Amino acid sequence: MAVNYICKHCRSSIGRIEGANVTEQQLGFQFLTPEERGDIIAYDSSGDVTVKIVCDYCNEAINSNPDLMLVDSPLQ
Repeated sequence: MAVNYICKHCRSSIGRIEGANVTEQQLGFQFLTPEERGDIIAYDSSGDVTVKIVCDYCNEAINSNPDLMLVDSPLQ
């Protein structure tokens, strides 16, 4: 299993964790609500997990320009 972290805005790769022994508890997924899990985490047929988070660049851009949150894809 691999866990891939990508930015939900610019879709850049942020990091990857490889290993069959990684649990959802180690990743902190148990602290997410079911709605958050549905928005943030995606599973594929090979068992890999994609976690959508915000990269530092997009976070800074959104903090500097909050109006960007009003559009669907603010930082394509």
